[in-house]
Amino acid sequence: MNKSFLYYVIALLLSFCTNSFGFTKYVTNNLNLRYEANAHSYVLTVIPKGTAVTIDEDCNCSWVFVEYNGYVGYVSTKYLSKNPVSHKYKPNISRRKITFYNPTNSRVRSNRVRYYTNKYGNRVQSPTIYNSKPAGATALCRDGTYSFSQNRRGTCSHHGGVAIWY
Repeated sequence: MNKSFLYYVIALLLSFCTNSFGFTKYVTNNLNLRYEANAHSYVLTVIPKGTAVTIDEDCNCSWVFVEYNGYVGYVSTKYLSKNPVSHKYKPNISRRKITFYNPTNSRVRSNRVRYYTNKYGNRVQSPTIYNSKPAGATALCRDGTYSFSQNRRGTCSHHGGVAIWY
C-alpha cells in the first residue's frame, strides 16, 4: 500500500471525526455552568461572554450539556448563539473612594503612640496618625492611620479597613 494513499485515508477519517463531535455555539453573556439542567441547580463555574462551547446536538432544548475548562454541566440555550459574539472590553475595576483622615471629623483625640501585644506575644505599635509613611508601617488604614501589624488578619479592623498595603 502506498504511504501517500494511507495518509490520505487517515486525513479523510480525521476530518469526518472532527465534524461529528458537535456544534459550536458562542456564549452571549457571562453564563452559569450548572450541575443540573435547571436555574436552581448548583453553579459549577461561569463561562465568560464570547467563549465558544461545543454542544452534542443542535436542538430546541432549554438546556444543553457542555464541557468547559474541565467542568461538565448544563447551560441555558437562551444565552447561546450560532454567531461569534463581539464583546467590548470593560475593565473590572472597582471604583470606590478611599476616605482618609479628616482632622475635623475624627474620633482620634491625640497623636500619642500606643501599643498592644499581638497573638505571637510581640509588642506592636497601634495604628497611629503620621504626616507621611513611618518606618515599619505595614498598611495605611482608611481613617488615615498607619498600621504596624505583623499579621494581615484584623489589620485596620477598627480603622475602616486597609486602604493600602506596604
